[in-house]
Amino acid sequence: MSPSGNRRTRWAAGSAVALALLFAGAATVASARGDAEAPAPRTPSARSADAGFARDMAVHHQQAVEMSFIVRDGTEDEDVRRLAYDIANTQANQRGMLLGWLDLWELPKTAPDGQGPMAWMPGGGHSGHDMAGTEGMDHDGALMPGMATRTELDRLRAARGEQAEILFLQLMTDHHKGGVAMARGCAEQCTVSVEKRLAQGMVEAQRSELDLMADMLTARGSAPRT
Repeated sequence: MSPSGNRRTRWAAGSAVALALLFAGAATVASARGDAEAPAPRTPSARSADAGFARDMAVHHQQAVEMSFIVRDGTEDEDVRRLAYDIANTQANQRGMLLGWLDLWELPKTAPDGQGPMAWMPGGGHSGHDMAGTEGMDHDGALMPGMATRTELDRLRAARGEQAEILFLQLMTDHHKGGVAMARGCAEQCTVSVEKRLAQGMVEAQRSELDLMADMLTARGSAPRT
C-alpha cells in the first residue's frame, strides 16, 4: 500500500473511533434520560470548561480547515497537500464532535453574555501567545491563541508555490501551538471523561504534526516564526 493509502487508512480508522465515542456518549445520555429510576445525568453548564472548550475549539478548528483548503489551491507539493488533507479531515471531524456535544448538553454554540473566547481558561489562555491588543480591541480576526489574522489569511490566499508552503507551515505551527495549549487546558479542567480523552488525543497528535512541520520548514530553508 502507498504512503498516502496508509495515511488515508489511519485517518479512516481514527474517524471511526471518534464517531464511536460520540455515539457512545449520545447513547449514555439518552439511556440516563429514559430511565426514571436513574439519577439525572450531570451536564456541564454554559460557563464550564467543558462547554467553553467545545465552543472555542470548534472555532479554532474551523480556521485550520480553512487554511488547509487555501494551501491546497496554492501549491502542487504533494507532501504539503497531504498534510493539509489530514489536518482538514481530522479537525472537521473533531469539530463535529464538539458541536454535537453542545447539542447533547442543550447548550448554545455562542458564549454566554459577558464571557468572551478563552474565558474558561486561567488567564484567558493568553500566556505564551501574541494576542495583539487587549480585550475589546480588534484582533484582526485572531480570537484565540495561535489563530491567524485576516491579514495573514489574505497573504496565504495570494501566495503560490514554496512561498505558500512556508507561510502555511508557519501559520499552522502557530495554530497548533495555540490548539495544544487549549487542549491541555481541557485535559486538566474538563469534567466529561470522553471530552478529556479527545483533548489529550489532540495534544499528542498536534505535537507530532508540529515536529513534522518543523522538518518540512527546515527542508525549505525556513523555520517556525516563534
